[in-house]
Amino acid sequence: MDTKPHVVVIGGGITGLSAAYYLKKQMEETGQACRITVMEKSDRFGGKISTLRRDGFVIEKGPDSFLARKPALVELARELGLEDQLTGTNPNAKKTYILSRGKLHRMPPGLMLGIPTEIMPFMRTGLLSPAAKARAALDLVLPKRTADEDESLGHFLERRLGSEVLSQIAEPLLAGIYAGNTYDLSVKATFPQFHSIEQKHRSLILGMMKNRKEGGEESRTLPESARNTTFLTFREGLETIVHGLLDALDNVRFVKQCGIAKLEKAADGRGYRLTREDGEIEEADGVILTLPAYAAADLLGASKPEAQELRKVDYVSVGNVILAYDEKDMKRELDGSGFVVPRREGRFITACTWTSKKWLHTAPDGKALLRCYVGRSGDDRWLHMSEDEVVRAVRQDLKATMGITAEPLFTELTPLMHSMPQYPVGHLDRIRRIREGLAKRMPEVLITGAAFHGVGLPDCVKQGKESALELSRLLKEKSPV
Repeated sequence: MDTKPHVVVIGGGITGLSAAYYLKKQMEETGQACRITVMEKSDRFGGKISTLRRDGFVIEKGPDSFLARKPALVELARELGLEDQLTGTNPNAKKTYILSRGKLHRMPPGLMLGIPTEIMPFMRTGLLSPAAKARAALDLVLPKRTADEDESLGHFLERRLGSEVLSQIAEPLLAGIYAGNTYDLSVKATFPQFHSIEQKHRSLILGMMKNRKEGGEESRTLPESARNTTFLTFREGLETIVHGLLDALDNVRFVKQCGIAKLEKAADGRGYRLTREDGEIEEADGVILTLPAYAAADLLGASKPEAQELRKVDYVSVGNVILAYDEKDMKRELDGSGFVVPRREGRFITACTWTSKKWLHTAPDGKALLRCYVGRSGDDRWLHMSEDEVVRAVRQDLKATMGITAEPLFTELTPLMHSMPQYPVGHLDRIRRIREGLAKRMPEVLITGAAFHGVGLPDCVKQGKESALELSRLLKEKSPV
């Protein structure tokens, strides 16, 4: 019988696979023996990452890219020998548009996360009234907030820049990342740099200007593919990183199409007992739980305080609709990366990425690929519609905004149910309570993933790595000398 400690990673998405990879690496580097099992309920690994190849197109059904400025995924790609497969956005597609009063307007150059870092383009934009520009300029002289308690992203940005900048520019850009309402989202949990900048520089605009300058200097240390681009992906699709992780996880046991029904401490108090949905039992010395908050709550048991806190994490369901066209059917030049849609426009779609322009590897010559997003907090119309009805509504918006009337070559609707965790004011305190409570009751059970500290792919990789290093430390402390 193998007496090496056994760790079970529950969930085979990017967080779980990253956790397994870094746990294996850490145990090998420190000379610790360990058996690792990755349990996945679905029939495939990779979670939301799903790359489809069709008729010469490279289509991402889930996330389509990740932020270059967050290093965790770039570092993982380097370790896996995949760095040379990274690619940035088309340098000729830097323009971004916003729908305002039914027309597409170019975003003023120099915006960073919706915050102006170049004054003149911001002052010249037709997106804002003269009064709104004057109100935003008050940020340069307003004092910083002295209270340290959390506040909503919406209230923070309105306090610094005014309500019109918030609704016209910041809300569609920033809230879209979480599919949430800015007045419900925690600034400390979603964009902690905003809080830090205000505390350090007083002015949000001046602080972002300084950060932009410093960021440009720091970019020289990044790999060539990550410089001068906001987003990165892989030329053969994001599944490249999933396949790289699976290849690197030799000697790791993978079990798919089998979820975990219950997680509890072993009867003897040593280790943990996992009841699989097929009735089999897994014994583990440590567990890394990377499921959505509501699924993690089910495993821990409804009566547990951590489960009750986890159930308070709300989720929004979103979808994306891919539409392929002949390039000649585009009624306007695709001269940027796409456009975002403020809530006040009342459109069905929340954004549209001009994928074939933003990522040159995604479409054959002479073809165009668009990706439209539907669903956000407070707007779940698409959930009550058939696939044909969703596609029809999306096409109506494309006709109204871009003049496209042609039949698409094909469409792909990907529903992402309960996929966007919401980080309300006080989110970080809730996560702290959950982890502190679980550490007392089940010290070698670590819980992590998109519901905790970031929904982006680099955030998930980072959280998987942190959990792996922490569990390695705990198992080392627990092992007999």
